[in-house]
Amino acid sequence: MRKESGTRSSAGSKVDRKTIEKNRRIQMKDLCLKLVSLIPTQHFRQAEKEYLTQQDQLEQAASYIQQLTARVEEMRRRKVQAQAAAAAAANDCTKRGPPSTSRLVSPVLKFRVFGPSLEVVLISGHRRNFSLHQVINILEDEGAEVDTVNLSTIGDKVFHTIHAQMVKGNMQCKTLSQGC
Repeated sequence: MRKESGTRSSAGSKVDRKTIEKNRRIQMKDLCLKLVSLIPTQHFRQAEKEYLTQQDQLEQAASYIQQLTARVEEMRRRKVQAQAAAAAAANDCTKRGPPSTSRLVSPVLKFRVFGPSLEVVLISGHRRNFSLHQVINILEDEGAEVDTVNLSTIGDKVFHTIHAQMVKGNMQCKTLSQGC
């Protein structure tokens, strides 16, 4: 009797092993299909990835992963270079004065009208990102006569003060600034 039960258990374990192996192969096939579905079609050398063998598909996946790894390393290298350049620029700015955030901001225009007189104050960073002569030309085109232009630097800001007299009637404030 023992022998019969032993053969039954070995036959049962063979079936169990076959079932386990079949399930493992099905799972591996599903995982391979999932991996291949993640790879862009333009990466495959052949027209359609359905015609590739599973081995070829896995080789394509490995190749794509290697390309992505190289790309990530290149991007990390660029990031380090950009950070080094930013640090060098920050060190350069600290040598000239306190760090400037106004360089990244547009210039500020302030208008004050005192009867026929006009005062225009332009506030910008060290690196002017506007043309002062264009502002003066606009004032003159609108009928103002520029008397004086003063420049003063306070910290990391540059103040341009323009004093003008309105000669030709009323200036159109809308032309100089929409928020006037």
